[in-house]
Amino acid sequence: MATVIGRAGKQARPIIPDAYERVLALAAITLLAVVLVALVRGAGHWARVPAIVWAHLLTVLVALVLTPPMLLRPRGDRWHRRLGRVWVIAMLATAALSLGVRMSHPGHLSFIHLLSLYVLVAAPLIWWTARTHRVAAHRGQVRGMVTGALVLAGFFTLPFGRLLGGWLFG
Repeated sequence: MATVIGRAGKQARPIIPDAYERVLALAAITLLAVVLVALVRGAGHWARVPAIVWAHLLTVLVALVLTPPMLLRPRGDRWHRRLGRVWVIAMLATAALSLGVRMSHPGHLSFIHLLSLYVLVAAPLIWWTARTHRVAAHRGQVRGMVTGALVLAGFFTLPFGRLLGGWLFG
């Protein structure tokens, strides 16, 4: 279990996942499974999907795969830092790419794009708070981003009329 080193080299309490982080990890696993099922069910339509949507889906999948281990395994070690960098880059890429994805209303941004703007600001802050050892701020920002920009935004892609929802329920 990773621990936080406090002032004067004193060891602080270990950072262990709490109940909310376990719920978020389970939600990410569930969303990942749902997205994979939707992709398999939509295989006949893949050729009509623009490249930017595929790039967006790829970065989302990377973030979804990395979220449970980031939330559940020991924190602060080399692997956590390495996977965290990849996760932050995946979230930034997901947000940037999403600004170019406007399939339901071509030429217009939707409400969900506000989350993309949030991620473009918050993801660098997540990296910075980790880098400056602001553990409480880092943990809160990660939890907020996973909750809103990954899990909730992901489930908003499932209603009818959206690409993944159409494949999943169609």
